[in-house]
Amino acid sequence: MNIRKVTAADHEDYSGQSSVPASAVRKLNAAGQQLAALLPLIEHGAAPHDVVARLEMVAGLVAKAVAVDTDVAVAAILHNQQGLSYSIRHSLNSAIIVHLLGQARQLAAQDVRSLTLAALTMNVGMLAQHQRLQECSEELCSSDRAMVLNHCERGVQLLRAAGIDDARWLECVLHHHENEDGSGYPLRKSGAQIPPLARLLALADRYCARVSERAYRKTMAPNLALRDLLLDANVTVDGNLAPMLIRALGIYPVGTYVRLLNGEVAVVARRGVQSTTPQVETILCPRSGPLARSEPRDTRAGVHGIRDALTTAQAAALQAPPLRMEQVWGGRAAA
Repeated sequence: MNIRKVTAADHEDYSGQSSVPASAVRKLNAAGQQLAALLPLIEHGAAPHDVVARLEMVAGLVAKAVAVDTDVAVAAILHNQQGLSYSIRHSLNSAIIVHLLGQARQLAAQDVRSLTLAALTMNVGMLAQHQRLQECSEELCSSDRAMVLNHCERGVQLLRAAGIDDARWLECVLHHHENEDGSGYPLRKSGAQIPPLARLLALADRYCARVSERAYRKTMAPNLALRDLLLDANVTVDGNLAPMLIRALGIYPVGTYVRLLNGEVAVVARRGVQSTTPQVETILCPRSGPLARSEPRDTRAGVHGIRDALTTAQAAALQAPPLRMEQVWGGRAAA
């Protein structure tokens, strides 16, 4: 069974010789499409015989996207949310974050591989129901609650049935909802009982969930999501890892909407020399309204300093236009 289509992402290179310029977003989109085709097959016990190789190809596209432009890959978590279900998008976003965390921890390549593959498959145990739950604004019924509490173990069962035997991959899927204080699930493990790679996945999972748009929970601005995780240190997440995530992403992660001291609305385009002064592009002026082309601002200078961070909804309420990633990041963000 051949479920993979050749896309523009397959013909990109970094040499400048290709007719298709390298785009981190295009690679992530290709990864998402391939993942969306594979996970339902695993869920229904119909995984192709080469499922591991296919999933490794998806993980490879994530790694290539980060290599093409790390800032664009991080911005895509916030701004490349169309065309995929929440479950697929969340897994892909989490894979980006664990890849960055793996680099920050200087993990062995095999560990980064296992961790990325775990992020891509961590919710296969409730794949069919995941989108419905994200759109539900009411408290979960008892059957839905039981399904959520069981999805880690069921995910491992499905992956094993598909022929996956990588112990680190499977233990990450099993433990990605365990908490440092033992209040998580499914095994209520705590502290050192939780495998180190699973702790990284748990952190990525929680960050991406906080900054995603969901019906039952308000979206958090990325800087507030990071602060929330820092406050949760040693309760839900490893207290040594939350600061590492902040160092990897910066106080204002790339893609964050910010309001400047002069009232302009901008988007963080690149990390700055200091985490408090990233490079930003203004997209809305308080007097003239939305800009046809974004304009760079130096946040180290007076009126262009950052006043606060905004969610997408908050930026829209201020009349900020919908953001096209290519507008800010050029060809490396082309879809």
